[in-house]
Amino acid sequence: MSLELSKKVQAVKPSSTLAITAKAKELKAQGIDVVGFGAGEPDFNTPDNINEAAIKAIHDGFTKYTVASGTLELKEAVCKKFESFNKISYKPNQIVISNGGKHSLTNVFEAILNPGDEVIIPAPYWLSYPEIVKLADGIPVYVKADKKQNYKITAEQVSAACTDKTKALIINSPNNPTGMIYTREELEAIAKVVVEKDIYVVADEMYENLIYGDYEHVSIASLNDEIYKRTITCSGVAKSYSMTGWRIGYTGSSAEIAKLMGSVQSHQTSNPNSIAQKAAAEALSGPQDTVVAMAAEFNRRREYMADRIAAMPLIDALTPQGAFYLFVDFSEVINKEYKGSKIGTTEKLAEIFINDYNIAVVPCGDFGFDDHVRLSYAISREQIEKGMDRMEEFLTAL
Repeated sequence: MSLELSKKVQAVKPSSTLAITAKAKELKAQGIDVVGFGAGEPDFNTPDNINEAAIKAIHDGFTKYTVASGTLELKEAVCKKFESFNKISYKPNQIVISNGGKHSLTNVFEAILNPGDEVIIPAPYWLSYPEIVKLADGIPVYVKADKKQNYKITAEQVSAACTDKTKALIINSPNNPTGMIYTREELEAIAKVVVEKDIYVVADEMYENLIYGDYEHVSIASLNDEIYKRTITCSGVAKSYSMTGWRIGYTGSSAEIAKLMGSVQSHQTSNPNSIAQKAAAEALSGPQDTVVAMAAEFNRRREYMADRIAAMPLIDALTPQGAFYLFVDFSEVINKEYKGSKIGTTEKLAEIFINDYNIAVVPCGDFGFDDHVRLSYAISREQIEKGMDRMEEFLTAL
């Protein structure tokens, strides 16, 4: 056939993180002892109270369509969570429940972008941002923040990147892949620019419950009325409650934007899974002790992995403040030779790790930093120790 398929969709890059995870699972299924540092999901089971809420929903026959943008029960639970945790006041008509965080972002950009609108994406960035923006006919504009800036862009950089086509800025805090957190002062300076330029902020706060030490999570929408009007706050239950497969995300925005997102969703997917909505309502409204316990365990793993990385030759990483990733600088390593040829790229390095050392890592070219690698500590301490030993063996032998 000579019919041409969609150029826009053909230009979309597949998710390298999912590809790495799939490769690791494939090797494990073959009986190979692979340590998978690619995982973007907690290794804990979903808490029992959440599972029980889902089981009850099934037994109660809560298995039919709901309102496309989500149940009132879950929207009210989200509003209470936003009020108590984020210090943001939303009403149910400002909330849209979606099929996970990626779906929320898809809804957001479908609702706010026109063809040719620009979206400022701070680098390093989560690899799905540019693809979601492009699918909504927007143009990604990358602004790089280096290690000296703790991988966080400044208000001055935001201002310099704005043009008459700028529609929005993405702020991801805690950040994937770096684990860095924007301070209140940094967000206040950025918010001032956003208000002056009259653009939107898409605040991706998916890792908001995973904060370590004395750091605090600040939602940019909570700072003042002007930035509140311009912010779409995005979160979900996947990371904080170990509910990645349940696929529930949510947004808080102006009622006008929420209505548009609900309209898009009503045609593309209809409602999120009804049973998962019941489970998510319990997650947000029920006991939070499991969230605290998971964060404490992640913190122990974070400290151990950061110490191990700091003691290894040739590589370097800032200790993450949140989320469950280390963003490791391998720039010296890729300039070395391995088995007679220059390594050259982190993609080649990832191949070496998985083929010769049974370690799965995520090369970060698709995150805007082609000399860095992302390592997840959302795996057991035993697995982390084993993987660190193998990585140290490789680096020591170079």
